[in-house]
Amino acid sequence: MEFTAQQIADYLNGEVIGNKDITVNDFSKIEHGASGTLTFLSNPKYMPHIYTTKADVVLVDTDFVPEREVSATLIKVKSAYSAIGKLFGLIESFKPQKNGISEKAYVAKSAKLGKNVYVGAFTTIGENAVIGNNVKIHPNTNIDDNVEIKDDSVIYTNVSICYGCVVGSRNIIHSGAVIGADGFGFAPDEQGFYNKIPQIGNVVLGDDVEVGANSTIDRATIGSTVIGDGVKIDNLVQIAHNVEIGNHTAIAAQAGIAGSTKVGKHCVLAGQVGIAGHLNIADRTVLGAQAGVASHIKAEGQIFQGSPNIPVGNFRRSSVVFKQLPDLLTKIYQMEKRIKALEAKKMKYKDILSN
Repeated sequence: MEFTAQQIADYLNGEVIGNKDITVNDFSKIEHGASGTLTFLSNPKYMPHIYTTKADVVLVDTDFVPEREVSATLIKVKSAYSAIGKLFGLIESFKPQKNGISEKAYVAKSAKLGKNVYVGAFTTIGENAVIGNNVKIHPNTNIDDNVEIKDDSVIYTNVSICYGCVVGSRNIIHSGAVIGADGFGFAPDEQGFYNKIPQIGNVVLGDDVEVGANSTIDRATIGSTVIGDGVKIDNLVQIAHNVEIGNHTAIAAQAGIAGSTKVGKHCVLAGQVGIAGHLNIADRTVLGAQAGVASHIKAEGQIFQGSPNIPVGNFRRSSVVFKQLPDLLTKIYQMEKRIKALEAKKMKYKDILSN
């Protein structure tokens, strides 16, 4: 499809700077821009490319002021990053929507399906499952007994949603995710053998949650593992039994949260963050990549880095010292030698004077 710069600006409530009639029919990266495409600038690191890009239209923030002439037509918007996402969503909406239930799918007689549902081939929907309106369940997926999936959610291929779990409205669950596998519950006996503790709870996902590919959210031992509204979970994330994640928290790839920990609202967990069990993490906490958390975080809005985690300012100052440790160690060895030499010299003079 083809759109003019003015049509795009009208859709985004933006302002055109340049040729409002120029048309585009595709997207491109700003550094690889081509004629007929639209791109965007939001990260200052890519600023030099706006003067050389071959893209015809560039979305920029309203406060952008060029240092020299820009050949592309600009569309100024409140947030270029958000605006490009809105355009991607518009393009996605034009794609044909799949509907209907494949003849190769299995749907239990007691399951209840809403209107305009899509169920792909080799998908299984178990007894007493409840599937809301406009839900899309792609092939090779297992929806177990007593699962509830609310309206407008999308479940991609090879997902497993286990017994009794609840998926909120407008969720997106990507391929390979497992919702509601048993939590890691074992009790050692007198001989040191581990005996399994049955996990009889479930997982409850709020509305507008996204779960990345191959991520796992374990069912609760008792009660529910709870993922709040608007939570975004990246690929390869592990969330253990009875964890509670507050609304609108974002968790990046390879992070892991141990059992019964409560993470607050609007938190950010960067890649490979690890949080020990039975902890409370305050609202708006930010944990930098590979942070390891072993104690409660009680004050809101703090930023941490390192393992064990320390305030990010301390971590940065410590990082400077880490780099200097080999040189500092060499200096310590040299100082020890000098001290020993001075002590030996002092003892020699002491012996001479005593004689």
